[in-house]
Parts: sequence; structure tokens; C-alpha cells
Amino acid sequence: MDVSQEYDSSKSPRTYFAQELRRIRTGKGITQLRLADIIGWSESQISMVEQGHRKPTRPFTVAVDAAMRLEGRLIELYDMFDSMAAQSPEWFRPWIEVEREAQTLRAWEPLIVPGLLQVEGYARAQLSGEPGVSKERTEELVRARLDRQNIFARPDPPRFWVVLDEGVLARPVGSPEIMAAQIAHLLEVAEEGHISIQILPHSAYNVVGLLGSFVVAELSGAAADMVYVESQGTEGRVNDRVKEVERLRFKHDAIRADAMSRRESLNAIKEMMRRWTA
Repeated sequence: MDVSQEYDSSKSPRTYFAQELRRIRTGKGITQLRLADIIGWSESQISMVEQGHRKPTRPFTVAVDAAMRLEGRLIELYDMFDSMAAQSPEWFRPWIEVEREAQTLRAWEPLIVPGLLQVEGYARAQLSGEPGVSKERTEELVRARLDRQNIFARPDPPRFWVVLDEGVLARPVGSPEIMAAQIAHLLEVAEEGHISIQILPHSAYNVVGLLGSFVVAELSGAAADMVYVESQGTEGRVNDRVKEVERLRFKHDAIRADAMSRRESLNAIKEMMRRWTA
């Protein structure tokens, strides 16, 4: 029973690792209890890892690899995921896991196109503007951002409900050519059944979301819903506090109530496309 290196990037690394561990263990006819006796971990700890509820550690992976005589292949898988995670800022890594497990994402963005909808040129232009970031690091961040979009390649992609401020379409990022490509991409993905893009016009005089962007992630099963809040700092951006989740979900509803319909929004995006290509 070999370790598969064909990573399905539509799944979170934790989920993929958990499924591989369970597949290999059961394929070898080893119970969780027997594996626990061999490696010195509790049966419940192994169960939590296999269910994706607990992140595996490298010592745990080394012990399992040796116990099941995998000759380092499970360790290679762990190290590959660890290297992939390093491409994103540490504070953002928990949110990547959330995105990949979410059933619904509700986003509000008053300044830029959300990362899940950015084209490569737009992402590079935005990320290269960060002070002190090298070209090599910028390229790593661009790859990581584009990789996040693989969640929409899942057989059951999350529903993505986005409200963009009208100014997002007019704000120059990169160049007119980059903006034209980005607007064209918005028109393309807006035709997908699982993606909804609505525009909040300036004429709505809505001030509910002026403090910044946020995303509410609704997860399946018993997992708590999560929120991501954009800020200039790096602390407290991702949390599952019930009151915060409910507050931002209500705020998203209030913003959507003042936004254009999907059809009106598509027309507004098309009009901006003509301006950027003029």
C-alpha cells in the first residue's frame, strides 16, 4: 500500500493527509488501536488526525511512517504540504484550510478584487506593491493565491457570494491591460452557477462596509462557521467567535440588500469593461 503523491489541490492538505493515512492503515489491515500501541500515541489522537480534526505533527508522521514501513514516503507527503504552506504568510494559513472546507463563502470587498477571483497579472501587481517584498517572494505569493482558486475545481465547489464596491471596478491596478483582463475574468466567472457577483453602487450611499473587507465561511457538519477580517495588522484576522460570525453575516446581508441585482451588476461590469478597453 503506497502513499499517493498525486495531490488533489481542491482538498485541504489536512483533509488529503487524513484520507491517505486512513487509506494506507486500513489497506494494511492495521487498526487504530494497534497503531496507537506501536507508535505510543492514543487511539483518539490518531482518530482525530484521520478525521481531519487535528493537524498532524512531523514527529507523529515519522512514527507512523516507521510503524507501517512506508520508507519515508508519508514523511515526504508531510514535508510537501509543509513547503506549500510556507508559500503563504503564517497568519493566513488557517484561512486557506477554511476556504477548502467551506460550503459557502460570503465576501464583501470595498477596495480590490478578492484573491479567489484575481487573474495572475492583477495578483502580481497587488502583491508586488508590498514594501520590502522581493521578486522571488512575490512570485511565491502569486502562486499561492492562484492555487487557492482550485477550490472551484471541486466536484462540489463552494457557493461564493461576492459584493464588490463600484470603486473596485474603476481602481487602477497594474495597467489598463491588466484591468481589462481582470474585468473580463469577472464576467466569465459570473456566469458560473456557484459564483454570484453583485456591485454596490455609490448611489446607494451605503456606509455599512466602509471599515474594510471580510469573508464569512459556512462549514459543513459540526464545524463552526469562521470569519476572515482584513486589517493592516496580522492578529485576530481569522476566528470562529459566534457573535462575530453573526455580526458579519448580518452586515453582509445589509450590504447585499443595497447592491444591484446580479443582472444589473453584470451590465455594470460590462460597461466598465468598455471603459478599460477604450
